[in-house]
Amino acid sequence: MKKSAISRRKFLGTAAAAAAVTVVPFNYSFAIGTQTRKPNSKVGGVQLGCTTYSYRSMPHKVDEVIPYLLLAGINSIELRSVAEEDLGIPSGSMGRMSPNMSEAERAEAKKAADSVREAQRQWRLALPMSRYEEMRKKFNNAGITVHIAKFAPSTWSDEEIDYAYTAAKVLGSYGITDELSEAACQRLGKFAEKHNSLAMFHTHGQVADPGFSFDKYLAYSPANMLNLDAGHYYGATGLHPNDVIEKYHTKMRSIHIKDKTGPRHATPNANMPFGKGETPIADILLLLKKEKWPINVDVELEYPIPEGSDAARETAKCIEYMRNILE
Repeated sequence: MKKSAISRRKFLGTAAAAAAVTVVPFNYSFAIGTQTRKPNSKVGGVQLGCTTYSYRSMPHKVDEVIPYLLLAGINSIELRSVAEEDLGIPSGSMGRMSPNMSEAERAEAKKAADSVREAQRQWRLALPMSRYEEMRKKFNNAGITVHIAKFAPSTWSDEEIDYAYTAAKVLGSYGITDELSEAACQRLGKFAEKHNSLAMFHTHGQVADPGFSFDKYLAYSPANMLNLDAGHYYGATGLHPNDVIEKYHTKMRSIHIKDKTGPRHATPNANMPFGKGETPIADILLLLKKEKWPINVDVELEYPIPEGSDAARETAKCIEYMRNILE
C-alpha cells in the first residue's frame, strides 16, 4: 500500500518546523507558567491527543506529564496507569517466572506477587475519590480532559473493577480501556453496563490470526467497544484500517495511531517516525474529518527516540504531522 501523497508532502513541512524542537533543550518545569493559551488539538473536527504511555521513557507523574502535553498543544488524553502510580499505589515484584527457577523459587515468587496484589487491592478500596477529583482539576485547569482511563482491571476483583469505573467517571472519562482478550471482553463489559459507561479494548497483532473476528468480542456486551490500534492493525495484516473503521465506527470512541511498516516490508511490522512508515495515516484522518464521527485519535509513541530528542518532543512532532494533514 502506498502512503497518500498528502501525507508525504505535509510531513516535509512538519519535519522542518519541528527541527528546532529536536535540538533545543526544553525546560518542561516552566511550561505551565509560560502557557498563555489553553491547548487545542481538535483539528478539522477530529480530536487528536495521545495516550500517556507515550511518555513512559520520561518522568511521567501527572505534574510532569502536563507540561509535555502543553508542548504538543494536546487537550485530550488517554490516561494510563500513571494515575495510580501518581497517587502512591504499592509497588513490588509481580512474580515474573523464569524457566530456570526451581519449584521453591516459583512458590516464593508467587507468594511475593500475591502479597503485592493484595496490598494494591486494599489500597484501591481505601482510596478516597477526592484524590481523583484533585487529579482531574490539575488536568482541567491546564485545559486538558481525560477521555479514557486505562486501568486495565479485567483481572482484578469485582470491588476493584467498581473502583476503577468510579474513578474513571470522577476523572471525566467516558470509559475504561483494557487489552483485547476473550476473558476481558466477557467480564468487563458487564461492569461497564452497571456503571453506565464503556469498556474499550485495545488491539495488537491478534487481528492477523486466522479466523479472527471483532464481532465475537463485541457480542459479549453492548458496552463493549473497540480501541482499535490502526498501526498494529496495518503492521500485522497489511490491510487498510479504514475498512475496519467504516464497518465498526459506531462501536469505536477512540483509535491509537502509529506509523508502521507492513508485513511485506523488508523490515516488517516495525515502528517508524510519522511519515516514514506505511500506515495510511492521512487516509484515516481524512475519513474521520469527512464523516465527522466522534472518534478520538491518540498517538501511541513506540518508535525509537532519536538521539538528542525525547518522548515529549517526538509526541509533539506526531501531533504536528497530523495537524498538517487536517488543516
